[in-house]
Amino acid sequence: MSDTQPGLLAGKAVLITGASRGIGAEAARAFVAQGAQVGIAARSADALQALAEETGALPIACDVADFASVAAAVAQMQDRFGRLDVMINNAGVIDPIAPLESADPDAFGALIDINLKGVFHGMRAALPVMGAQGGGTIITVGSGAAYNPLEGWGAYCASKSAAWMLTRVADIETRGHGLRVMSLSPGTVATDMQRTIRDSGINAVSRLDWSAHVPPDWPARALVWMCSPDADDWVGREVSLRDEVIRKRLGLTA
Repeated sequence: MSDTQPGLLAGKAVLITGASRGIGAEAARAFVAQGAQVGIAARSADALQALAEETGALPIACDVADFASVAAAVAQMQDRFGRLDVMINNAGVIDPIAPLESADPDAFGALIDINLKGVFHGMRAALPVMGAQGGGTIITVGSGAAYNPLEGWGAYCASKSAAWMLTRVADIETRGHGLRVMSLSPGTVATDMQRTIRDSGINAVSRLDWSAHVPPDWPARALVWMCSPDADDWVGREVSLRDEVIRKRLGLTA
């Protein structure tokens, strides 16, 4: 299956966090192209304006580190579209990149607030809504860093590992109620985050040639596919774009 059928997600209400750039922005374009009604969330509504004008998506100011802000974003989706069918917990940061012995404790905590608590806040706001309407899909944008310890990435690795476990818990708690919860591990993607990693000069990831990174439309296409019945076998699991079988299934080629 190279692509989700155009219009398969027509009328579905999709909320994407961290949508001002990178994977989130590309995902917004991909879901709109499939006919979805898309809400794009980021800390600054101004940062979303150009994307909103381009796609017609609904811009929503939302700080995922603040549960009230995430709950308000979900309420806006309900007010505008009457429901919430897909929640994509994409917002994430990489800083602080530093050895544990010198990492700034406040920066470490701020990363956990976004990368882990932000995922929980998205789930906590979306699950009651989806449960009441009889179904929905929640996707965590994960990372191979959840499984692989990397020098200087203590905060990031810990947050992604915890977010993956949180995703698995959400699956076992909700699967019997018609909800689909899963994770996407996109691999290294050519985004601003990769520039930050490159500029840090810490660990092997920073030294990867830029050509090794996949384009951001690949994870965007994967996220759309994960919302289709064709991906039902991956509910409760993690889809990895490092997997050549997945790449072939989605028609992703360099």
